[in-house]
Amino acid sequence: MDGSIGLKPKDRKVLLDLYRKSSDPALRLRAHVLLLLADGYAWSTIAAMLFTSPRTISRWRQRFEQDGIEAVFAAKRGRPAVLVVWWVAIVVRWVVQKTPRDFGFLRSRWSCGTLVLLLWEEHHINISAETVRRSLAREQIVWRRPRPVVGPRDPEHKVKLRRLRRLLARVPADETVVFQDEVDVHLNPKIGSQWMVRGQQVEVVTPGNNEKRHLAGSLHWRTGTLLLSPPGTRRNAQLFLAHLDDLRSRLRGFQKIHVICDNARFHDCKAVREYLAKWAHRIELHYLPKYAPETNPIERVWWHLHETITRNHRCQTLDELLDQVFAWAKAHGTFYFQTHSFRTMYNLAA
Repeated sequence: MDGSIGLKPKDRKVLLDLYRKSSDPALRLRAHVLLLLADGYAWSTIAAMLFTSPRTISRWRQRFEQDGIEAVFAAKRGRPAVLVVWWVAIVVRWVVQKTPRDFGFLRSRWSCGTLVLLLWEEHHINISAETVRRSLAREQIVWRRPRPVVGPRDPEHKVKLRRLRRLLARVPADETVVFQDEVDVHLNPKIGSQWMVRGQQVEVVTPGNNEKRHLAGSLHWRTGTLLLSPPGTRRNAQLFLAHLDDLRSRLRGFQKIHVICDNARFHDCKAVREYLAKWAHRIELHYLPKYAPETNPIERVWWHLHETITRNHRCQTLDELLDQVFAWAKAHGTFYFQTHSFRTMYNLAA
């Protein structure tokens, strides 16, 4: 009978370990059956070698084809399978729809230990934290960092976005558009994931007394060039106006510069309005929808800056770190920020 199966190298290793080391005879038999099937042995030969029946061989072959290697670790005899499905569904609902505070726990996030305790309190089910972890993994529930999003929504979001689309579609050849924003650079490094030996946590030395500088930058919408101005000690109108002066100088080949920026208070204060009254023929400000950082493509540039330079950095001084920031921006050249989502948002050609 042709009933062989295909095994990935990692699955074969798991089965070999089970066959050689498991103290459970049922697990050893399942692993042995699957290994012999993978090697192409006839069912009659396997049945004779292992003193089992073709029905048993067929059962484990079908379970392997349906559930993969996890089928070998099926619940032991005597434990109702419906119970396992029932409590796993309960736990998944708790993790996805509830928080520990809903059940009186002084915790902001779920842990396997908290779920174990709650299962016992609510349903008198006694299992281990590791069992909960494996069950969540089988249900595609993973431990990851959530994505922060802004709660409020600008009621004029669509109107403002439509105006910006119209601007980009109709800007004359002798005028240009930039997306502007500020970014903070801290001497205390941002901590991020990196490769390390299992069991040996890499240490990132922090200076103790944090220093920071603020950078104003603009992303040229046609070329993807990042225009960074000298850093400032405060994130305020003075930093913003110095950047506008820098743009007037560096983009002097254009008659007018359209600056698209967010709704920070210092982007629309008395000092900025007085500046614009003087330079209205050269600078025009346009504001993004409120609470919508995803509409500003330079945000992705700042993300790459932190991922490449500031996370886990080893700089001893802020000047050294800033030198690396400007060197990175110069070496990068242009940023191809026109991702699919951005092109769709602003109706730009690919």
